[in-house]
Amino acid sequence: MATRLPLFPLSTVLVPGLVLPLHVFEPRYRILVQALLELPEGAEQRFGVVALRSGREVGTDGVRALYAMGCTAELREVTPYEDGRYDLVTVGETRFRLHGLDEEAGTPYHTGFVDFVPEQDGDGDVGALAARVTERFADYRERLGVEVTELPDQPQVVSYLVAAAVVLDIPERQGLLEQPTTSDRLRAEIELLRRESALIGAFRSLPAVDLARESGSVN
Repeated sequence: MATRLPLFPLSTVLVPGLVLPLHVFEPRYRILVQALLELPEGAEQRFGVVALRSGREVGTDGVRALYAMGCTAELREVTPYEDGRYDLVTVGETRFRLHGLDEEAGTPYHTGFVDFVPEQDGDGDVGALAARVTERFADYRERLGVEVTELPDQPQVVSYLVAAAVVLDIPERQGLLEQPTTSDRLRAEIELLRRESALIGAFRSLPAVDLARESGSVN
């Protein structure tokens, strides 16, 4: 049975484990934050982040304007302002598949019908795949002139850290989020990192920024 989940469409892709700061100023999303803060003690304070296919708003296109898979964002820190704005610190938690919008929700923000997607290792030696991704990611960072940091040992965590950190456009990052299993995601990243490193070497040009240097999203 599908679960109802409040949605926060953004021009970005959230993946599990990624910290996502948000500055909330639109009235409808202020109401969403207020609703989460008013939940009973112990209730999950979460909403769904789903990337926009185009434009800034869902508008009349409804669910067709959104990608089919998103990620829940869990509230970790909330800083309210006197004028009603909020600064949030959220963390990506669980992937979900969006089936449709609840047109009778009665709220100014969108609510979706979703199924949560379990994480699976997939076939093959997922540890060996993660090691190859770690090696290629280190080479990629070196070519960018960015400090190489050690990645954790867990293959699933590696797969999402790399998906968040590589400079990609929304469709490609969304494609990594939608990979069915960890091994599928790691295999896709091996090819992606090979391509990106080759392009950097060939053109000796750097992307403008990497994800770690981006400022928080605003609604």
